[in-house]
Amino acid sequence: MYFTIKETVEALKKGEVTSAQLVKNSVETFEADKAGERPLNAFLEMYEDALSKAEAADKEIEEARASGTVDALYEKKPLLGVPFANKDNISCRGNRLTCGSKLLDGYVAPYSATVISRLENAGAVPLGRCNQDEFAMGSSTEYSSYGATRNPINRDYVSGGSSGGSAAAVAANQALFSLGTETGGSVRLPASYCGLYGLKPTYGVLSRWGVVAYGSSLDQVGIMGHTPEDIALPLSAMCGSDMYDDTSADLPGSDSLRSLKPYGDFSSLKIAIPKQFLETKGLDPDVGAVFDSTKKWFEEKGAVIEVVDLPVLEASIASYYVIALSEAASNLSRFDGIRYGRRVDNGNGYDELYKDTRSEGFGPEVKRRIIIGNYVLSEQFSGSTYKKGMSVRARIQKEVAALFEKYDLILCPTCPTPAFKLGQKVDDPLEMYLSDMYTVFVNLARIPSINVPAGRAAGTDGMPVGMQFAGPMFSEAKLLQLALAWENDHKGCGVPVKE
Repeated sequence: MYFTIKETVEALKKGEVTSAQLVKNSVETFEADKAGERPLNAFLEMYEDALSKAEAADKEIEEARASGTVDALYEKKPLLGVPFANKDNISCRGNRLTCGSKLLDGYVAPYSATVISRLENAGAVPLGRCNQDEFAMGSSTEYSSYGATRNPINRDYVSGGSSGGSAAAVAANQALFSLGTETGGSVRLPASYCGLYGLKPTYGVLSRWGVVAYGSSLDQVGIMGHTPEDIALPLSAMCGSDMYDDTSADLPGSDSLRSLKPYGDFSSLKIAIPKQFLETKGLDPDVGAVFDSTKKWFEEKGAVIEVVDLPVLEASIASYYVIALSEAASNLSRFDGIRYGRRVDNGNGYDELYKDTRSEGFGPEVKRRIIIGNYVLSEQFSGSTYKKGMSVRARIQKEVAALFEKYDLILCPTCPTPAFKLGQKVDDPLEMYLSDMYTVFVNLARIPSINVPAGRAAGTDGMPVGMQFAGPMFSEAKLLQLALAWENDHKGCGVPVKE
């Protein structure tokens, strides 16, 4: 087993391993785990064409090795033969796509998302689809029609959500890196719970074409891996504008991601810590202790840390849920039993078909969010609620942008608590929503942020604790350089499970 992309690529180039062997190993690991007493439930299924794609990659590598052009081949296809895990809401042509929902049971994607196509053009091999909260609505991957995903560190705990399957697959070494999506922290949160690096890029840097929408103005594809380099290389392959997505954008300096270097001059680094995050009720003492040690590391490196006052952050959770649930209600209206997906037709007309299909196909959390979203958008409340949420968002964007004129980085925990036990919060949606209190401002401001595995919590069986580094728009390279400097001083912090 190889634990990083760099190790894997070197082994593939030398012929020490083949892509087919890597795929077979992942499939065997998945099947053995699935047959166990308490399966992770990270992968829902392996793609049937994964092995044939791996064999095609092996053929290319073998021919290039024979002609002495293997290094040139990897310059062109830097991820050739490297398997990765895909979230169940990102289209991969010819394979099932269900968003963790009964409503899309049996649906097969007719085309690949741009991020998948670009990874395949770089030589990567899609392994299979991973479990998630239904339609990406949740913080624990317990709201899935396929059942919950367990945390590989301790299977009594959640893996985080909504991209919990993608995180668990990497943390359990069933895949080298994975794609997730997030609307308010659904990549960084499971990365924190599973002890991984997880990047949420600037809005638009990764195309949303082929990704099933939850909240269109907030949704973003993200990447999880064992090291910052395991994120940088896939990001370099996927980023950039896309003719199919009008909100997409190019990433300046993306070429530097292919040979990532650690950040050097910490003496010029100015870091802001929002006062509101220091005063948050519910911050776990173990998370607070890890936060203190992270601040100390930056200070010892020579960085300047200052506490800043951003009162608008106190309204971020409220603004986020008003906007996200309103957009979700609108986006999910297309799942009506007529165009695609599940259909429940009792012969009582279109209205009943629509109602019966959605009542049977959607789970309780999705129904809850659709109802709240439609309530917010109703004629009686749209003026006073939705517009106010949008105005708060605009102010957050403005004030965060102004903050980055003086500071290079915002530092804060990724989540106020470590992973919680399965079933602990599933019946308390408000408590679950507060898991996102440190993450949603990033999505509202459309800036990038990376979760960094920073320590363990003694009070919860030693579960991982993550910190997040957030920077101004299009600062992905800088954030990954900082994360690599952290990794170099904390070797192996993002590779928690080696069996």
